[in-house]
Amino acid sequence: MAATLRLAEAKNGPRTVVAFPRRQNAPPHECASQEALARKLAGLLELDFAADYSPHDPPHAGGIYYVPSRTLVRTAAPEPFERFVHDIRGDEDLFGGIVPYDFVATKAITHALLHPDSMAPEGWSHSFSRDAGPAVLLGATVFSMADARLAGIRLLALGPIRIKPVRASGGRGQILASDRREFEEALAAQDEEEIARHGLVLEEHLRDVETYSVGQARAGGMTISYVGTQSLTPDNEAQLVYGGSSLLCARGGYDELLALPLDEAQREAVRLARLYDAAAQRCYPGLFASRRNYDVARGKDARGRIKAGVLEQSWRAGGASFAEACALEAFRASPELNVVRAYTCERYGEHYSAPRDAQIVYRGDDPETGFITKFGAIDSHGDSE
Repeated sequence: MAATLRLAEAKNGPRTVVAFPRRQNAPPHECASQEALARKLAGLLELDFAADYSPHDPPHAGGIYYVPSRTLVRTAAPEPFERFVHDIRGDEDLFGGIVPYDFVATKAITHALLHPDSMAPEGWSHSFSRDAGPAVLLGATVFSMADARLAGIRLLALGPIRIKPVRASGGRGQILASDRREFEEALAAQDEEEIARHGLVLEEHLRDVETYSVGQARAGGMTISYVGTQSLTPDNEAQLVYGGSSLLCARGGYDELLALPLDEAQREAVRLARLYDAAAQRCYPGLFASRRNYDVARGKDARGRIKAGVLEQSWRAGGASFAEACALEAFRASPELNVVRAYTCERYGEHYSAPRDAQIVYRGDDPETGFITKFGAIDSHGDSE
């Protein structure tokens, strides 16, 4: 509680929680998710919430606690709308993270370049792929079509590969290529300018995959660590996309999480995520985050061997964040509670109804996705201690 009071008692009064910045032209379901999370965090921190916030508004007496929709970039051009970034000094100022360069916020950092002298953006760390290499799958990050073609040919010799735009989320935009023809077609569909500016990931494909979510969230002086699984669901165009997360949350750090009776796959997912996280901290100074999430895939490679690796990181509010906030809320309400299960769920189509005990985040006909229902809660049917 003392840490919560320190957060709330800013120099000139209590802070105000805002859902800002929002993604430009974000659809209603995304805005609703960001606002629902910010409102829940405001309740957790016992702070006011300000809707429709703009940095041009009159200053709030105690300052701002930000809940951004994206990872913030410290080196972003200091346009008037972005100057707020330089007021954020630590992870107690936001639910999310700040990185030194924009590419660090994407899945581009996960893999090494094809060659040490390959095209890469300013600030690229060659050390990261060496340090994090044991935590990821076979793959390459490229910033030119020539490197993409060469990397794809090399990886295809080992089995099917995935072509992954680095700024896409939820599995959208990925293409599976099993042979040279499919690969050339997939490559032809990519935007060369997008590749040069932001990069493209080519990665080995795993079969029978289960995707784990591993992460930490901090707010109000509390830290939770979790491991869980993601689910896929058909969207309104019958494409399989992110459908939600079910998390086993422990009060405290990863050591407290690992003290729980986890199975071998869960323990491996936590180990790989910690390795990836530590490498990012070492190789990209200036990175800090109060919310860290790592997607870890486990499945069979082209030779039938079981493999696991971190697919990407998220240092921003994401699909599992409402579940994280529910867990933080439960731990604060019950100081004796050390373990809890929480979940988020996304379902498409008007026919789907949320459970009675769920908290509705959004339900409606979204112009971008079609009809979607998003909700989350503490899993009252899960095990807790």
